Amino acid sequence: MLFQRQRAVSGRHRASALATRLDAADTFIRQFTGENPESGDPERRLREVRAAVEAHGTYEHTPEELAFGARVAWRNAARCIGRLYWRSLMVRDLRHLRHPDDIAEQSVEHLRLAGNGGRIRPVISVFAPDRPGRPAARLLGEQLVRYADDPRSAQRLALARELGWKGGKEDFDVLPLLVQAAPERSPEYYELPEDAVLQVPLTHPHHPGFARLGLRWYAVPAVSDMTLEIGGISYPAAPFNGWYMGTEIGSRNLGDTDRYDLLPTVAALFALDTSSDRSLWRDRALVELNLAVLHSFEEAGVTMADHHTESARFLTHIEREQRHGRPVPTDWSWIVPPLSGSATPVFHRTYDPVDETLRPAFLHRADPWSGC
Repeated sequence: MLFQRQRAVSGRHRASALATRLDAADTFIRQFTGENPESGDPERRLREVRAAVEAHGTYEHTPEELAFGARVAWRNAARCIGRLYWRSLMVRDLRHLRHPDDIAEQSVEHLRLAGNGGRIRPVISVFAPDRPGRPAARLLGEQLVRYADDPRSAQRLALARELGWKGGKEDFDVLPLLVQAAPERSPEYYELPEDAVLQVPLTHPHHPGFARLGLRWYAVPAVSDMTLEIGGISYPAAPFNGWYMGTEIGSRNLGDTDRYDLLPTVAALFALDTSSDRSLWRDRALVELNLAVLHSFEEAGVTMADHHTESARFLTHIEREQRHGRPVPTDWSWIVPPLSGSATPVFHRTYDPVDETLRPAFLHRADPWSGC
């Protein structure tokens, strides 16, 4: 009797999962055909999808559906100020790849394509999806490129060394990729070739001594720890990038106290009065640090946005989406820049609320480190 009850519960769970997937697929296919009328009547495609889900528990997106879904996931990203460019996303369909060696190789190619000699291109590389009872491989770490001496990367560094990596002894050493084929398997690590990681040494337009700090940052912010979900299908390895806004590096990565914490160093370089907070030394050091980042990327010929220009462009994005009758879910705390927020137009308005159910979407995953 117990075995029969377990089978009944398992059957109900499977039926519920299939119904949820079918509902998600139905919503997505209708959205796809609604925004792409040339794709034809959705009913024929929905019959194909339903038959596949009933037979195999899942279905496959067409290349056109995948590209549309990835771009709309960017359009729906409530924390991203750069969504004006969502249609320009280059979608690399790599769903046939599951082995860590292949994922690492194509992640390196992603960085080369996106770096593009400094003219950064928005790119997403979509690897194999999860299947019923068969999770796909994952990339471990926030971004394809991170530095070993970044405090935020401490757990990734520790795991890489546990796996046998010998690097990380110098400032701004690039961490290896970590690819995990399955939850029960240890990750593999892969060194990133030097030519795949475009980096910019940081200098200051008015202070020659700034260069002696030996600072640099990488050019392609390829996010790798989020799952792309489209129509009920999850793609756990789908690294994607736009280009940097200067404050992401100058204010957050280099300025935050739990990151590189460089404001005291910059203040000392510029001989600022740090005896009292009322001197606004932190604010002045933050401006100089951000100025150095913008100056350096421009001098190197590497694409970078400033927070004033990108804020104005985001309002253009909102106007365009409103003309199409689409909401623009927005997390105010992420859209307003971390430098001179009230001097930008995005500060002085309200936005459509964040909708956690909106799909397609890039979804945050649970912290992987404790499970590795």
